This record gives sequence, structure tokens and C-alpha cells, in this order.
Amino acid sequence: MKRLEAAELAAYLQQHQPRLIDVRETWEFEICHIDGSELLPMGRIPEAIDELQNETREIVLICHHGIRSRQVQLYLARFGIDHSINLEGGVDAWARTVDPDMPVY
Repeated sequence: MKRLEAAELAAYLQQHQPRLIDVRETWEFEICHIDGSELLPMGRIPEAIDELQNETREIVLICHHGIRSRQVQLYLARFGIDHSINLEGGVDAWARTVDPDMPVY
């Protein structure tokens, strides 16, 4: 399973257009999120399995520190969804290395 550090993902996004899925809770997403990402909280992932199985783009999974998104990545793999990338360090690492103007919590 693929993992990228924040700076690696920023470079990757210059040439690729994956689907960015933020698995945090709504209140977290409202504080900060990566532009272009969509909110799909971890608890709603099971109901989105069919949709995610049909996704042809790579899926980048995002959370606060990369732990929940890694758990989601492992869960998706059980359903044969192996075209995902985990953002190591999550939005916290993104804010610290890519977008220092992004709020942190």
C-alpha cells in the first residue's frame, strides 16, 4: 500500500489528479483541510464501499496525523481497493511542511 509524505504528495498533485478523501469528522474538516479534498468521515466509509470500488482514480486518504487514514486504507484493501495512498502525518504534516498558513489544532 502506497504512502506519501506531505511534500511528496504536494509534488505528486502537480502531475496527478487523485480523489482526495478526508476521513476526519466535520468539525475537524471545518478547521482546516487540503484544497480539493472531500469530507467522508471514517464512520461513513462502509456505506461508501461500492462507490469507492468503482473509483478509477487513485484515492488519497487524509486525516489529522495519518493514523485513521491508514486504518481506512487497510479496511479498503479488504474489499480489493488497492489504489489508495495514505498521507503520512496527515493535515498536520501538510500544514507544517507544505502550507504554513493552514490552521493547526
